[in-house]
Amino acid sequence: RGLGDVYKRQDKPISDIIFGMGLFKISKRMEKSMNTFGFIGMGNMGYAMLKGALNSFSKEDIIFTCPSSDRREKISEETGVRFAESNAECANNAKYIILAVKPQVYDVVLKNIHDIVTEESIVISLAPGITITDIKRKLGDNIRVVRAMPNTPALVGEGMTGISYNTAEFSFEERDIIEKFFNSFGKVVTVPENLMSGVVCASGSSPAYVYMFIEALADGAVKYGIPRKDAYKLVAQTVLGSAKMVLETGEHPGKLKDNVCSPGGTTIKGVAALEENGFRNALIKATDACFEACNGVKK
Repeated sequence: RGLGDVYKRQDKPISDIIFGMGLFKISKRMEKSMNTFGFIGMGNMGYAMLKGALNSFSKEDIIFTCPSSDRREKISEETGVRFAESNAECANNAKYIILAVKPQVYDVVLKNIHDIVTEESIVISLAPGITITDIKRKLGDNIRVVRAMPNTPALVGEGMTGISYNTAEFSFEERDIIEKFFNSFGKVVTVPENLMSGVVCASGSSPAYVYMFIEALADGAVKYGIPRKDAYKLVAQTVLGSAKMVLETGEHPGKLKDNVCSPGGTTIKGVAALEENGFRNALIKATDACFEACNGVKK
């Protein structure tokens, strides 16, 4: 009998049947051509990236999994993306495996997929403080790893991701797909791996600081009579426009700041108050704390 006859006679995935015939590696190659990206974990970051990826890739090119069956079904119904019941199943059906889980559970997840990944797999790690070498030590030196640090604005297509990987291990086509993937939900820059903790400080964690800034400035506006809904809109749009000015004009932020500050005017008085109260120093100290936390993740 042929393999097709065996498959028709049994209510099992074809990978299970082929595994029993000693051809498991072949089955993985067959299935990986069906689903390009596999998301392990559907927290805020994994969900944001999956939603963004749908802007550039079809739902048939994506599979995901997470511990909650209710969440799996909800996300699948919302997006049309199919889910896997386990980490191993997800990895077995994807070439690009995105580890969108907390650093504390990495060891468990890596054990789950250890016998699934092959030299054809590409593991994309989102964990701060966990290096490419750390992952290769767990999965094997022949496993290719991309280390990435995205941020939650990916959910609205305005994410910023820093990535690091050994380009010599990847084909040009694979590198193009990696770039396309991260560009599908924002912008991407490639940096040496020793700068990845700095990326966490600059863009990975900093959306929280920006939200605090928006909230605090809006509170100040409410204090002087602006309705809260209008205050949030006024401040948030100003932050958005200011960021676009930096990105699109290429001007130094200091020069753009100076352009707003008329001599003896209202803005320079506000800037002086920020300086007097340690605005810059507070942000630098936040960066220091974030950096130290990144380097202490594995400890």
